[in-house]
Amino acid sequence: MWLWGKFYCLSVSKVNENYFNLFALKPAFTIDTSALESQYRQMQSAAHPDRFVTASPTEKLKSMQLATLANEAYQTLKIPASRAKYLLSLQGIDATEETNTSMPADFLMQQMEWREALEDLKNAKDIDGLDALAKEMRQAAQALTTELANVFDIEHDLASATATTRKLIFIDKVCEDINKAITQIED
Repeated sequence: MWLWGKFYCLSVSKVNENYFNLFALKPAFTIDTSALESQYRQMQSAAHPDRFVTASPTEKLKSMQLATLANEAYQTLKIPASRAKYLLSLQGIDATEETNTSMPADFLMQQMEWREALEDLKNAKDIDGLDALAKEMRQAAQALTTELANVFDIEHDLASATATTRKLIFIDKVCEDINKAITQIED
């Protein structure tokens, strides 16, 4: 139960600070994803319910809480838009706040074009077209991810990071809608 003890101590002492500490990572946009994955797997293994079959109800509850926390933290740090949003929240900035709606005009125009293309392709049940749109969105997301690494980790420009995070959140949402459309057409 050494691992459990190690992670239980982490959960008590470090998690209140932030998710990065839970996984022994430096708070930054660019992270070592293999270290994140490794730490997450160790934590899930240490807190797995099979290891607590004969444990007290308190121990079972703590292991479940740690597993839930580790899963939430892992999902947040693994996804670039979520990680960026979380980094901003550590600075007291809510990237999705309703009053934070400004976007550059060119991105607003691009948003409308992507949304219109999605609706047209969905109505035409054009899976190849939806795949092509998804590829275009992934390329745009990759460019924004690179930009986020720069504005967070090099320039420390939180205003630019907030604007770029909002764009990436939008792109992730459209990608999710494209996947739903493809699933609906295929069913």
